[in-house]
Amino acid sequence: MKNYKRIFLIVIDSLGAGAMPDAAEFGDAGTDTLAHISSSVESLVIPNLRNLGLANLHKLDKVTPCENPLAKYSYLYEASRGKDTMTGHWEMMGLKITTPFKTFTETGFPDELIKELSEKTGRTIIGNKSASGTAILDELGEEEIKTGHMIVYTSADSVLQICGNEETFGLDELYRCCEIARELTMKDEWKVGRVIARPYVGKKKGEFVRTSNRHDYALKPFGKTALDVLKENGYDVISVGKISDIFDGEGITESNKSKSSVHGMEQTIEISERDFTGLCFVNLVDFDALWGHRRNPEGYARELEKFDVKLGELLTKLNDDDLLMITADHGNDPTHTGTDHTREKVPFLAYSPSMKTGGKTEDQDCFAVIGSTILDNFGLKMPENTIGSSVLESLI
Repeated sequence: MKNYKRIFLIVIDSLGAGAMPDAAEFGDAGTDTLAHISSSVESLVIPNLRNLGLANLHKLDKVTPCENPLAKYSYLYEASRGKDTMTGHWEMMGLKITTPFKTFTETGFPDELIKELSEKTGRTIIGNKSASGTAILDELGEEEIKTGHMIVYTSADSVLQICGNEETFGLDELYRCCEIARELTMKDEWKVGRVIARPYVGKKKGEFVRTSNRHDYALKPFGKTALDVLKENGYDVISVGKISDIFDGEGITESNKSKSSVHGMEQTIEISERDFTGLCFVNLVDFDALWGHRRNPEGYARELEKFDVKLGELLTKLNDDDLLMITADHGNDPTHTGTDHTREKVPFLAYSPSMKTGGKTEDQDCFAVIGSTILDNFGLKMPENTIGSSVLESLI
């Protein structure tokens, strides 16, 4: 069997493709991020995704199917109980999460946690609610700068986020406070997937801008993943975007932070010009953070078009022994109620210039076929206590 030397795995964060069978249990019946974006805008110009077969897999009213699609495509159904970033990505690499991470979207964090965080950081805490990161800066940024109080907030994700002005609060102090918060939220009743440092600059409402010095303090994966196996066997595991944060650095040989999804694709294109053997694992977060949570289908559609342009550039760089996989980690239907992620299956597109034909392949019952297929390609086995079976034979 022919093996691929380099594999590029790109996660379009939140690009779900229709409600999971159990979506109603999550309040997400009828959701369909991809189709509803298409039906909500006047146009959707994504020629490269179309040529790969995205519209053949999933009906899009603004994009016609391709007569001879280049990629193999199917749906992946999530086996884990959840609909968040860490659950989706960890499952891709073999871990099944049976208990969703804690969220505090409706209530804010418990008084006991806030009190302990305040005592250990020496800061009075303001905020403590679910909010947009830009909106809470407009609301409380001036107060934080004036008083030295600390903005703590959450979102629809399993996160505790702390804002700090880089000039008045200081990056080192912000990171110190986040490290304390991470330690506190290791308790089962407070266990969030990530604590996120959200630095910003500006002096008054309307001028605040978040900076690229964000840092995520994630839980370590509870077991070995496909990434660990690759690294232990001497293969490159190059991360782009927040992948390294999601896995808390485990199994990563090189980490590249991205300023935006477009920047993430530019980094991926640069990496494709290198000679390496292994995996380049990419997360493009703007789809989720800027457009899904803010319920903006127009912005989401335009972000897809920007991605498609960069995808076209990447496709020209691929060698015959390269494999490109494009997928998502959950849904975030911008036409749905609320601001939470949505429980959806995800698209899976796989392409290599050496493929003789594209077309539909069998749908899969977990995301972990991705990690298993990657390891199978390099003649490796999945770690113990993981899920997923290889579909490599269908991708040749």
